[in-house]
Order: sequence, then structure tokens, then C-alpha cells
Amino acid sequence: MSAFSLSAQASSQAKPIWRQADAEPFVQIEQINKQFGDFTAVNNVSLDIYKNELFCLLGGSGSGKSTLLRMLAGFEAPTSGRILIDGVDMSNTPPWERPVNMMFQSYALFPHLSVEANVAFGLKREGLPSGEVAKRVADILDMVQLGHLARRKPHMLSGGQRQRVALARSLVKQPKLLLLDEPLGALDKKLREETQFELMRLQDELGITFVVVTHDQEEAMTLATRIGVMNNGVIVQTAEPHEVYEYPNNRFVAEFIGNVNLFDGTVVADERDSASIHCPDTEGLVYLDHGISCAPNQNVSVAIRPEKIRISRDAFDAPHNVASGIITEVAYMGSQSIYKVRLPSGKEIRITQPNVQRDTGDRLTWDDQVHLAWDPDSSVVLTS
Repeated sequence: MSAFSLSAQASSQAKPIWRQADAEPFVQIEQINKQFGDFTAVNNVSLDIYKNELFCLLGGSGSGKSTLLRMLAGFEAPTSGRILIDGVDMSNTPPWERPVNMMFQSYALFPHLSVEANVAFGLKREGLPSGEVAKRVADILDMVQLGHLARRKPHMLSGGQRQRVALARSLVKQPKLLLLDEPLGALDKKLREETQFELMRLQDELGITFVVVTHDQEEAMTLATRIGVMNNGVIVQTAEPHEVYEYPNNRFVAEFIGNVNLFDGTVVADERDSASIHCPDTEGLVYLDHGISCAPNQNVSVAIRPEKIRISRDAFDAPHNVASGIITEVAYMGSQSIYKVRLPSGKEIRITQPNVQRDTGDRLTWDDQVHLAWDPDSSVVLTS
């Protein structure tokens, strides 16, 4: 697993809880459907989420992720199916009686109240003693590093600080489950990256189960113990971040998560420890060092991530997994360079290379004739 995606649960056990056969799910979503008239927003979704997970629902607009989150919160009622939290069926439980809190993308802070008053609002509504309210508010503001700003009003804060106030207000009631709907969407790139690590730290310290909805693939890869990728109301893959990236189970996931090169081809051979695929866009066969359980002559797609392709002006001495073409675009990104190469078939593919050495003045550039190669374990075969 990437260092960026480790959580308290994933890092504290040799085997993560979701890989343990006897583990009891904390959240159980069972065959949930949600229809708005003739439109099906969530289609027969079943999902288990475990205690102390930081689980991300990832998908594009209209994929059903926010609708599913709202059903967890109790703001929407399922058309059919049920949701259990900590073993209790929530079907007839209103939002205010669920052991859940939700942080909205807009933050929804009260502009006329100070930071500490915003955070204390829910506790006061519950009638907690003033001493306990003050202590819990002070503790959570210190945890989100806003204790020194307790007296300020929201308009006096930066976007990142307002985000942390909203997070503190959601956490101070000590929910069993915290739902976050696009929590970092309003932040700029640098602040968003910093806040991702802040969220992970807080989740680790508090041990609360987080469910985060996001459309941002990098955000999900950074935050999550596991990711549920949604498309057209269905969860199409649930796995740890590195599995979703390295082993997508269909073409949609491969294209949605990061960048990928896809070659259409036909299975030529499929043995127990190897497979060969004829792809018209490459030179020779695409060879894999494992079997793929496909029928002879079956049409498939071969997915290769851009960073797994080597690029050189010199030809590679290899009988398979090679191609050649002309560089059509170059982007220097500091830590890496991105090349787009047009193959003789007209197909354009993407290659990324780390800039591990200083520029020597002999960089690959536009219109260079180049050769490409990749290893037998770098390809993933997709049948759907």
C-alpha cells in the first residue's frame, strides 16, 4: 500500500480488518436502491465498511455517490434495501437519532457566531453541562490547531481554517460514523494536499470511521484505506488504493483512475504462467508473465500505465512488449516529464518519466523518433 494511503486500521495490523474472514462490518449496506421517479440513482448496492476505516466513495457527477452518502446520513430514504450501523438497522431511524454526523462541502458555518460557538452549537442543543461543552470544544479546537482562533468569526478565517472549523463541529459530538461530502473541494491545490494529511491524522487519533465522497482520484488515493469506485449508480470495484490503480477490474476503472494507455487486441495464447495478445498498435505480441483465463481469440483490452513504459531514441532488444513512434507533445513538470507519442497506426499514447538527473541539454523533444518498451508484469488485461 502507498505510504499516502495508510490509516490507523491498515497500519496497526499485519492483515487489514477487511481481509480477516471473521471480521464484523461496522456499516452494512444491503442491496440498496434509490429511485427518483424513473431515474435510478443507486442500483442494488451492497457494501461493508469496517470500524476505523477511512473509506472513499469515488465517482464522477451523477454516479450515485452523494445519494448513497445521504442515505447513510438518513437524509434520503432507500427505495429498497437496508443500512445497518454497528449492527443496528437504521431503516426507520431519523437523521438526528443516528450515531452519525455529516460535514458538508459548503461548511454551513453560522456567520454571526465565533469559532468556538459554532463548534459548541450542537452540544448545547443536546443540553450538555456548560463545563463539559467548554472542555470538549477546547480539546477539539486544539486537535485541529485552531485554539488560538476560538474567538474569531468565520469571515475572519481562511478557507482552510473554515474547513477545519466545520470538521471540528462534526467531530465534537463524537459520532460513531463521520460522513464527509467533497470536504476539500473548495480548497486550492496546495492547501488541499496539506489538509488531506490533517484528515488522516485526525482519523488516526480519534479512531472514528470516516466515509468520504469525492470525485478527485488523487484525493481518494491519498486518503483511503479502501476505495469504492461508483459509476451509473453501481459500485464497480472496491479495493485498496494500490489495487484499484494497479489491478483495475474493468475498462471504466482503468480510465477513471489516473492515466492509462489501452490497446485493443486478441488473445493468441493463454497458459498457466504466461499469455500472449496480438495488438495491432504494437510491434509483435504483448506478452504477460501470468495466465489470464481467457478463451482463444477473445477480444480484450491491454492497459499499461504511462510510468511503466520506457522511452529511448535507441531500439530495445526485445521480441515483444515494444513499439515505436514520433513524439508529438512534451510537458516538463519539474519532477517528471510527460511525452505523447504517435504510433504508426495513428494511435497516440502517453509516457511519463521521472527527471532523476539534471538537464544535460539532450532531452527528448518534439518530432524525435523514439522506441518504447515495458515489462511482462506491467500490463493488465481487461475483458469488460
